[in-house]
Amino acid sequence: MKLNKLLSVFFMALIVLPFNGQAETQMNPELKTKAKRAIDYGLHFLREKQEDNGSWSNSVGITAIAVRAFLESPRKYTEADGPFITKPIEFILNHVKPSGAISETIQNVNYNTAVAITALKATNNPKYAEIISNGQKFIVGLQLTEKKDYKQEHQYYGGIGYGGDERPDLSNQYIAVEALKATDLDPNDPVWERALTFISRSQNNSETNDQSWAKNDGGFTYMPGYSPNGETNSYGGMTHAGLISLLFAGVEKDDPRVIGAHNWIKAHYTLEENPGALKNQGLFYYYNALAKSMFAYGSPEITDANGVVHNWRDDLAKKLLSIQDKDGFWVNTTARWWEGDKNLVTAWSVIALNYAVR
Repeated sequence: MKLNKLLSVFFMALIVLPFNGQAETQMNPELKTKAKRAIDYGLHFLREKQEDNGSWSNSVGITAIAVRAFLESPRKYTEADGPFITKPIEFILNHVKPSGAISETIQNVNYNTAVAITALKATNNPKYAEIISNGQKFIVGLQLTEKKDYKQEHQYYGGIGYGGDERPDLSNQYIAVEALKATDLDPNDPVWERALTFISRSQNNSETNDQSWAKNDGGFTYMPGYSPNGETNSYGGMTHAGLISLLFAGVEKDDPRVIGAHNWIKAHYTLEENPGALKNQGLFYYYNALAKSMFAYGSPEITDANGVVHNWRDDLAKKLLSIQDKDGFWVNTTARWWEGDKNLVTAWSVIALNYAVR
């Protein structure tokens, strides 16, 4: 009898405790309730601002990010909930190209296709499988490889850019990697290893980066040899994007690249700014990437440079709650990189909170 009781307790523990070893949210219950309310306010704002054609800002990219915010919210909206979900999906589908791209413009074709197939996957509707598969193939086809006359020693090898030019960057790489991971691309596909070559060359880690410019703080730059904040300096948004990319590409947490990125994040931990960026540029991109990377990393806490332990979920929720407009939206007064668009920034913020309350 005692053995049976012990076995019962053991199996109950397996059911109750998640397999990553941390509680589901590790979040202050009262704050979690407030965060869910903030998500509702943000989604209500988006619903009020939806165009007649179902889009937000008449953009495939922003529409896909916004509909993802609905689909992944605590209310778990689906296509069965009505036209505020089905119409944006129809808008996305109306921009599917024979090449597999999903975009209204060539300038952002990788970004748009990546977030579009991520949103379509989030519907859990099998009828989009072929479109998602074709989108994957299009994204993989953008990667700079020997087929495009890029040798492995070239600094851009393995990279993916916006798609309208041949210059890749880590932001587009991360969005592409996230999409391929979300849509279950074969983990043995060579695209991952090639992507890691570019990702590693965007990191200020001289131990693992074969580029001569690399410093050794563990953070990430916008692209090999360049950051918009001056020379090759690391900054928050890209370091979280780099960490996500490493983890999604299958790099283990004990790898020096992951350790270096995580150490940079700990040393520069803040919710008051996008650390290392100029004049709060990319602030909400930073919040969004922070939520995704810390969720993927799997630790509920971050210990900063002063040894102070932070619950990143609570800190992120408090910050986003404090700067949400009374009408439910978020926006950056520093409007560079589209952060003056309330629809985009609100969708990013809702997604960040969706990760926090999980």
